[in-house]
Order: sequence, then structure tokens, then C-alpha cells
Amino acid sequence: MAIRSDDIVSIIKSAIDTFDTGAESRSVGTVVEVGDGIAQVYGLDGALASELLEFPDGVRGLALNLEEETVGAVILGDARAIKEGDIVKTTGRVVEVPVG
Repeated sequence: MAIRSDDIVSIIKSAIDTFDTGAESRSVGTVVEVGDGIAQVYGLDGALASELLEFPDGVRGLALNLEEETVGAVILGDARAIKEGDIVKTTGRVVEVPVG
């Protein structure tokens, strides 16, 4: 049973049309200093002002001080769980507060 080249082309086109990379682009940084509920994070190049950040174990943070090399983030949870070397991810979500 031979497969025709037209069949191969249609199978490949179908596979390309239904292909899902599932990839997501986010900035990732590393905690370089933590104290008094504030974390200094190196490497979050794409962080936005007032963006929610994701620390390990589901702890959230708020990016406030955007500097050239680091981002100062207020830790919105148990700051004792955060330590130097932890990985921090951006979420792409800016903090929102309902009004009215």
C-alpha cells in the first residue's frame, strides 16, 4: 500500500494547523536580597510598575521600584518563605482595585 504525495501533504498541513506550542513568554528573575517584606529581584527586564509577581509556593509580590538592574517588590504574603536565590516570575497582570 503506497502513500501518495498528496496524502502526505494533507497530513502535514493538518498537523501544522492543529499544532499548539503551549509556550508562554514571561520574564524570570532571581531574589538577590530580602528583608522587611521587600525583595530585590534581579533579571525582571519586562516587569511593569504595580505588576503582580509570582514567588515560589504561590506567594505573590507587587513590583514597585523599577531600577535598571533590579526590581524592588513588596511581598504580599509570608515574607519568611522567600529567600535569596528564589525564582520570581512576572504575571503580566497589573494590580487592580475595584472602585465604587
